[in-house]
Amino acid sequence: MEADPEGVARAVLLDALTGQARTRRELADKLAKREVPDDVATELLDRFTDVGLIDDAAFASAWVESRHRSRGLAPRALAQELRRKGVDDEEAKAALEQIDEDDQRAAARALVDRKMRSVRGLEPQVATRRLAGMLARKGYGAGLAFSVVREALAEDDEVDVSDLVDQPED
Repeated sequence: MEADPEGVARAVLLDALTGQARTRRELADKLAKREVPDDVATELLDRFTDVGLIDDAAFASAWVESRHRSRGLAPRALAQELRRKGVDDEEAKAALEQIDEDDQRAAARALVDRKMRSVRGLEPQVATRRLAGMLARKGYGAGLAFSVVREALAEDDEVDVSDLVDQPED
């Protein structure tokens, strides 16, 4: 006996939404994997959206806040993650607006402060390159990265920054 496609789809959606929010595209992909017919999937996704169980804007806002706070990711990296999850550009942009320049600088500085211990004893240029590279991988622009790194190294008594060349701001 064949399973009811709508029942299967409803079970897949409810199971996927248990424990964490998901984007509409993530849920559509799960339904496609389970070979739920497109018309049934669209109808259920629309119904779940109408009742508020699927809300990409709320997902994006929570995702940005969480990932910025916990991983120190910059808006550029967060935008990329949201794009991969299927959040449209307007909703992503609105969610990213909650991170201002002061938040970015503070998060970048916290990341650098955590990594400082591992670069102590290195040549200042090597320490700068490693710290700025770490910030670049988190999505920070070169200007902010070098500014924060320079500031952190200047405040660290164990690093001689007198021979560091100033990096251009972006």
